[in-house]
Amino acid sequence: MTSVTAVTGESAGGSAAAGGVVPADRAAQIDRAAETDRAGDGGGRGGVDSAAGAGRTGRGGADGGLHRLPSLTGLRWVAAMLVFGFHIGTMQIVAEPDYRQIVDWVFTLGLSGVQFFFILSGFVLVWSARPGDTKRAFWRRRAAKIYPNHVVTWAVVIALGLYWADPVNIKAALANLFLVQAWIPVDGYFYSINNVSWSLACEMFFYLTLPFVLPLIRRMRAWQLYAVLVAMPLLILLMWPGQQLLPETVRWWFTQIFPVVRSFEFWMGVAAAELMLRGKWRGPGLLLSTGLFVAIWVASMEWIRAELWTTVLAFGYILVIASAARADTTGRWSPWRSRPLVWLGEVSFAFYLVHVFLIKAIFRFTGHSGGFPGWQGPAVALAMLVVSLFAAWLLFRFVETPMMRLLNPRRRPRPTPLPPGVVRQRQPDRPGEPTPDAGSEPAGTEPAGTEPAGMAPAGTEPAGVSGGDAAGPGQERPERVSSESQATGAVPAPRRDQESREDSGSPSRARA
Repeated sequence: MTSVTAVTGESAGGSAAAGGVVPADRAAQIDRAAETDRAGDGGGRGGVDSAAGAGRTGRGGADGGLHRLPSLTGLRWVAAMLVFGFHIGTMQIVAEPDYRQIVDWVFTLGLSGVQFFFILSGFVLVWSARPGDTKRAFWRRRAAKIYPNHVVTWAVVIALGLYWADPVNIKAALANLFLVQAWIPVDGYFYSINNVSWSLACEMFFYLTLPFVLPLIRRMRAWQLYAVLVAMPLLILLMWPGQQLLPETVRWWFTQIFPVVRSFEFWMGVAAAELMLRGKWRGPGLLLSTGLFVAIWVASMEWIRAELWTTVLAFGYILVIASAARADTTGRWSPWRSRPLVWLGEVSFAFYLVHVFLIKAIFRFTGHSGGFPGWQGPAVALAMLVVSLFAAWLLFRFVETPMMRLLNPRRRPRPTPLPPGVVRQRQPDRPGEPTPDAGSEPAGTEPAGTEPAGMAPAGTEPAGVSGGDAAGPGQERPERVSSESQATGAVPAPRRDQESREDSGSPSRARA
């Protein structure tokens, strides 16, 4: 079966050297262990896996960098807050003009948090794609990440509607349940049931197409990937005049909902991740990227025309995402990987799904419709934030985490084929047990039945974000052997263990 990842071409770094020195791209294949696509899409526990990037770029681990990308998980919470603030504004919770002016100025562009999630999704899924992965396995993991939370929130909203005797459009409800509502340009469909779930329908389209497109991405040269980064925002810009060719009733759907159009943002993340994996990313550092993004945000609010917002913000988001990932892999300071932010990033997917219908339900039960005067407006908004966060934790703790474990069980990984000059070293079964001599297994030995070396290069949730193949006691881990070690017969020290690679339910990816 065709794998999600593709055959590495010579342009990605060449073939294995005969002298036992593993080139960067091949080392990435060896170093990459279990996927952490829950960060991508979302954000795994502790952050997106960065082991592959570390191996392929020659950074991370050895020079103090991290094996995961917790900064991307933390950033997912920032994006979720942008979406939350946008909805606080659209629901007109704050009525005091002075306070409302602040909310409008800060969060008018908050809907672009969805754009951030789409870009991050493409970045994380490529960054942490499994070697030798199959399409079916990839799709199963993504469904395990998205569907449990979606089905539960869908059922809750349906139950609330029945309780209030609201009419339910059965066709729209079924389209929403199976996440195809974003393909239907009819009012009452793409924003049906749990309004925000339209973005999950877009994500499902991204997941469906990525395994087919990724082999092409792997064969692209660096300049072609940069061309993708520039072309996608320009295509987004072209959609604005292009919508004039469509009936007015479907123009909003075409530019804001249609999965094909929204995929332009996803492919930006894909291209940026591939450049990072090859060590070809040349963007500014995290501090400068953050400053540039803030400048873009302010300029968009004050001077840039509305039809240009998504284009310029796309450039800002990709700079922040790539620079945050590089800060993690190189061990540089990042404000986004603190423990509180990482935890918030982990629950951000659930938070995104519950906050709108929960706020509406609370107002309906209490008989309020928003528009709270004076200080009550900000106080109610803060209370809605706390209540939504608590509900998100419940969903994350009792639905998302256990269902990820149930639907995506851990499996013993098949040993990765090794290039000539690389031996496998068995980890001790118990602390203190001596490690078997690496020389007991001939260099370059490949287990029977495995794919030839060179297949499925490294390549999956604040982040969304968003395991299960981590090596455990007694399982084999590949070790890189230098030419000097071969000459002396010395056994290399085991490389630093990958951190928390278990599929413990880290949320993937909040999406918008």
